Order: sequence, then C-alpha cells, then structure tokens
Amino acid sequence: MNPTLVTTTQAVDKAFYVIFGICGVALAGVAVAMVLLVWRYNRKRQPQPLSQKDHNLWLEVIWTAIPTALVMLMFWYGWEGYLSLRRIPDNAMHIKASARMWSWLFTYGNGKTAGTLYVPVGQPVKIELTAEDVLHSFYVPAFRVKRDTVPGMTNWVWFVAEKAGSYDLFCAEYCGVGHSKMVTTVEALPAGDFQTWLTAVPTSADAGKALLQKHGCLGCHSLDGTRLVGPTFQGISGRQVEATVAGQPQKLVANQDYLKESIVAPAKVLVNGYPPAMPSFEGRISDVELAAIVDYLLTLTATPGTPSPPKHATTGENEHVEPAAPHAAGDAERPGTSAGKVAALSMRGKELAGNLGCLGCHSVDGSRRVGPSFKGLFGSPTTVTRNGHEVTVTADTAYLTRAIREPTAEVVVGYPPAMPPFAGLTDTEVAALIIWIESLQ
Repeated sequence: MNPTLVTTTQAVDKAFYVIFGICGVALAGVAVAMVLLVWRYNRKRQPQPLSQKDHNLWLEVIWTAIPTALVMLMFWYGWEGYLSLRRIPDNAMHIKASARMWSWLFTYGNGKTAGTLYVPVGQPVKIELTAEDVLHSFYVPAFRVKRDTVPGMTNWVWFVAEKAGSYDLFCAEYCGVGHSKMVTTVEALPAGDFQTWLTAVPTSADAGKALLQKHGCLGCHSLDGTRLVGPTFQGISGRQVEATVAGQPQKLVANQDYLKESIVAPAKVLVNGYPPAMPSFEGRISDVELAAIVDYLLTLTATPGTPSPPKHATTGENEHVEPAAPHAAGDAERPGTSAGKVAALSMRGKELAGNLGCLGCHSVDGSRRVGPSFKGLFGSPTTVTRNGHEVTVTADTAYLTRAIREPTAEVVVGYPPAMPPFAGLTDTEVAALIIWIESLQ
C-alpha cells in the first residue's frame, strides 16, 4: 500500500482525536477555574469585592483569541478529514453496491456478484452506491465510512482494508421491518486469495445461491430456519405448505411447479401467516436464472432432526387452535372459549403483530405513528373514509377484521393509506390479533 496515502480511518481518527483532545482540555480548564473561583471568592471569605474594575482589555482579547484559534484548528482538521473521505485514489478498484429491502448486492468489474463485500488487502476500493427501493445507508464502522443510498441518485464511498479480516457492514437508515436484518460483512483477503475468489467459476449450487442474493431474495427468506418477512428456504423442497389460493385455503407441496409459480406470480399463492409483500419476478429474471434458482431450492431438503418451520407466527405445523370470537382478555366467561385459550390467543396476537411488522406503524402506548395506536383502539369511535365519504364507526371485531384484510376499503381520517392487505391470514390469526388489541385498554 502507498505509505503516503491517508486512509479514511486515519483521516477520521486524526480529526476525532484533535477535537476530542481540545474539548477535554477545555472541559478540564473550565472545571478547575470554576472550582478555584468558587473556593477563593466565596462570600464567607470575601464579603466585599476586592476590585472595582468592570473590564480588562487583555483578558477579553485572550479569551476571544484562544477559543477562536481552537475552533479554527478543529475546523481545519475536520475539513482535511472530509477532503480525504471524498478524494478517491487513482488506483481504486471499482465495485457497485445495490441496496434493497433488505439486503446488499455487490457487483464487480467482471460481472461477478455477491451478497458479501470481498476486497483485497492494501488496495483502495471505490464503492458506487445505488438504492432500488427506499433510502438505505452504507455503514462500515471499521473503516469510518457512512453514506446514504438514495433512490434515483448515485453516491459513493472509498476505503482501504489495511489487514485481512472480517468487518461488519450495516444499513444505518431505517428501511422497513427487515432493517435490523440488513447486515453483511466486508471480507478483506490477501491479494492472491482475492484474485482466486474473483476468478473462481461457481458451482451450480453456488450459482443458485448467488442469484438469490442478486435478486434480494435472502433479505426476506432465510437459509437457516430463521423467520423473516417470508418463509425460510431451509428444508423447502417437498415441504407441505398451507396457503390461500384464489381466496380458498389449500395444502400444497413445494415442488418444482410450486416454486416457479411462487417466484413468477407470488400473489396467486399466499402462504398463511406471511404478508403479501413479495413482488412478481415475471420479466425480471430470465428462464435460465429461474431454472437455476429452482434447482438450488430443490436441493434444500429437510434433514433428520431439523425442526419444521412454523405454520404460523407462533404455532408449530401440527398445532391447531380453534377460532374464537374476540373478547376482552380479562373476562373469564367466553362463549365456546376458555380463559386460558383466550390468553394463549392474546399472546399469539402479540407475537403476530411483531412478526408481521404491525408495530413498526402502530404504537401500543398511545403515541402517533404512520397508523393509529393500538392502545384503547378496540371499542372506540373511529372516523374513516369509505367510498369517498367520512363516516364514524366503532372499532369492534367486524371493523378490525375488515381493517386487517382490506385496509384500503376504510382509511382512518388523518392517516395515509399505507397498510398492505393481509388476506392470507387465517381466521384464527385474525382473531388472535383482535383479542390482543382488545386487551390494550
């Protein structure tokens, strides 16, 4: 690496230590002076002023000149650090980074793509930043770089990995319910190892996984069984799936045809317990890529001892709970429902609200967010816009069911029509959500 090159880490750290040092000295000086003056000029020791002077020219010049000099010194180091962050070395490697909900895609000069950022040790890299959907932010603390990715605008950062290792890479701008999962790493490899990785020909399995990363599938679907926005890919081949097709519940098998249709036309088959958030990839991927993805998914069979993914947010595949009419969680008397079952449904509703992203838009403490607060909602009069007219309705079971399944039919006055429909939820899940909301009085 060029020894005269000032890296982003060095530039930011120098400015930070200079500013921190000046502030520390100023804090200590002010604190010491305050203590000394309080002690020396205490009214008990000095009941009468010792001096009648009302100004001192040299003192005023000093306490103006010194802080001005210190502020200009901090500005200078901050400005130099900023220029270093924006001054790209001539030999920097160019890598494109595309941010989308909720993953990163890095594209190299030879066309290779990856969901992890691989860089050579000792060589500057320029990262060209774009966003496909909403605002994101590229943040690597180890290299002191953070830059927003804005839809419709190209941005960039650069850095140098001075030694081999793995460094965290975050999205530092809230971008939706999967924001906390939008984490990957920067893998700094020795130059020889990096070239080997860059020129390696991927296997068919690697190609399928790389395509999942390329198209952002792993931002919503995990490979390890973790529940994200969509069902996990772990053990998906041959899995029995409970879904809603054309408004009717059906049991399907995740075979080749099912997987292809789920990718090309995901709105036709809605897996129970998950929001209809997946976009269609028809026309966005080629037949070759579609075949490679499906072939890879068909290799992900369940292994003995591997737990099946949950059918719903909080129940297992074989667990069954009878649908129950929502009632206040505190009542012990329920038509056809025990108090224990109602409590279990309320707990399920709470977990569903978290897993489906409801709590990103609706608070439980009365505070205003994108949507109305759940606190005190049940049974309250609510003014909505229905067919272009404002009407006042009671937020009862029927209304909340409509609000969950068809939120655009009745939009609460004063709030945007931003909520997606959750038509794929079962009656039990809707009942659980309403029971939980009813308990938030």
